[in-house]
Amino acid sequence: MFKTFLRVSLITILLLLLSTGVVWAADGPTAESNAVAIDTVWTLVAAFLVFFMQAGFAMVETGFTRAKNAGNIIMKNLMDFAAGSIVFWLLGFALMFGVDKAGLIGSTGFGTTGTFEHLGLSIPLPAFLIFQTVFCATAATIVSGAMAERTKFSSYLIYSVIISAVIYPVVGHWIWGGGWLAERGMIDFAGSTVVHSVGGWAAMIGALVLGPRIGKYSKDGKVNAIPGHNITLGALGVFILWFGWFGFNPGSTVSGTTPDIATIAVTTNLAAASGAILTMIVTWLRYKKPDVSMTLNGALAGLVGITAGTAAVSPVGAALIGAMAGILVVFSVEFFDRVVKIDDPVGAISVHGVCGAFGTIMVGFFAVDGGLLYGGGTGLLVTQLTGVVAVFAWTVVTASILFKTIKAVVGLRVKPEEEIEGLDIGEHGMSAYGDFVMCPTGALKATNYNGAPGSPEKQAARL
Repeated sequence: MFKTFLRVSLITILLLLLSTGVVWAADGPTAESNAVAIDTVWTLVAAFLVFFMQAGFAMVETGFTRAKNAGNIIMKNLMDFAAGSIVFWLLGFALMFGVDKAGLIGSTGFGTTGTFEHLGLSIPLPAFLIFQTVFCATAATIVSGAMAERTKFSSYLIYSVIISAVIYPVVGHWIWGGGWLAERGMIDFAGSTVVHSVGGWAAMIGALVLGPRIGKYSKDGKVNAIPGHNITLGALGVFILWFGWFGFNPGSTVSGTTPDIATIAVTTNLAAASGAILTMIVTWLRYKKPDVSMTLNGALAGLVGITAGTAAVSPVGAALIGAMAGILVVFSVEFFDRVVKIDDPVGAISVHGVCGAFGTIMVGFFAVDGGLLYGGGTGLLVTQLTGVVAVFAWTVVTASILFKTIKAVVGLRVKPEEEIEGLDIGEHGMSAYGDFVMCPTGALKATNYNGAPGSPEKQAARL
């Protein structure tokens, strides 16, 4: 009797397991659902890498500027991402990717409500939203470096919000959202123009309206170097940015199932390496020593330059574009510093604005499909030039209105005494390096928490 019961029970359990297996096989993963999952995970990982680039920008800007402004730099890089995330979610994403209106602007989906089926996404909308949010933050944070060490923090928040909400999304719609440049066939795969040139040209106008730092130019027009306080931090920032670019460029496929991501990673790396090498060589020849900070910017110039055509050019083309960007950035920095006399502490205008435009134009020459050097004629080159000029004009005009309005209404620049003392104290009431104060002679003095000199005994008496 027990054996019969046991036998029936075992058979029943087996049948239940088999039936469950059949149901699971019917409702379980398919090749299509697996592909969507892989694409989604890859896009999110790439977004996280691009987000980490915020840390890279913060370290570059902090290292290339003076210690008395380090906390202010960190605060700005933190808050432009925080504020930008909110306004891009509420407004910018819809202007960029909503249903096209007259080829100029998106007109639906504010607050990411409604449908975005016209985009034909193979991934969930939230994954695409976060990926585009971190790109928007990159454009906004570029401006910080060129305007460092003399900008009011409140004014910085205002213009970061406007750039994230309107100026950047409109350009993004023209090229990525189905606008008029997209219809013409412009190639800007990951944003040499959409992201970097927008940030670079806005930075140029901001620095021009703001004026140079105190002591940067003598009355006779002589240029005075103002060295950054920590080249190590600057180098760390460049390595972080280089690392993050492997999310920036390959991630723009928004697909982890395409083998193109490997090729894009190769072209990205080759351009960065070529840019660094050529900048080192040029500075070695011009200054008799290989310049460290300029070479770091050379790597970034190569990365910015290849971003537009990273999926369209060969590895040889990528190396050539990066090398030329590495040469260009040296002369561009010198031009803005010595000829135009726009004070850009980190070289953001040259790295992002100039090299972003240059890289976009080079697609017209080096694109394997349609490039002039590959027998494609001048059609693509003309389209690329048209896009670069249009984005330059839009950004310069809107940024000029923005910065001049801020200057007139709330003020753009801190008071001279605040600039001399440092924005950490003047704007935030703290010091990034509170335990150390360098004397003019280079010797160290003991200080209290307010930076007043004196012996430990005198400090104790004051407290």
